[in-house]
Amino acid sequence: MRAVVHRVCSASVTVDGRTVGSIERGLLVYVGVGRGDTDADVGYIVDKILHLRLFADGDGTMDLSVNDLSGSVLVVSQFTLFGDCRRGRRPSYVNASDPETARQWYDAVVARLRREGLHVETGEFRTMMQVDSINDGPVTVLLDSSKMF
Repeated sequence: MRAVVHRVCSASVTVDGRTVGSIERGLLVYVGVGRGDTDADVGYIVDKILHLRLFADGDGTMDLSVNDLSGSVLVVSQFTLFGDCRRGRRPSYVNASDPETARQWYDAVVARLRREGLHVETGEFRTMMQVDSINDGPVTVLLDSSKMF
């Protein structure tokens, strides 16, 4: 499982002209599910999202997590995180999970974040979405449950 985590001042997702998810200060998280991902991958990604210290404390040091701030998270599915661009010019998605399995693990990420007490908004799975964000910093980190990076 992979995730791209952006610290944001605000973010929203629109589908067919209607806003389906919107947050103020917090994290915009794109989640991609890979072939063979398991519950352990979900746990790794959720734990990282909850506890990454990406927000400044009173001294200006990035020492607070979204969990510490009771912040918000906007989770957007993005299978293209598994696009392999090493050969040719068209990405290969053979390492992305099939849609049914991906939906199961994406929903599990969202459910676990909500169980932790965070305000969680989402996009719509398997739809064309427009994502707007005001990145803060910018601060962006990449997560991979296989620890490829």
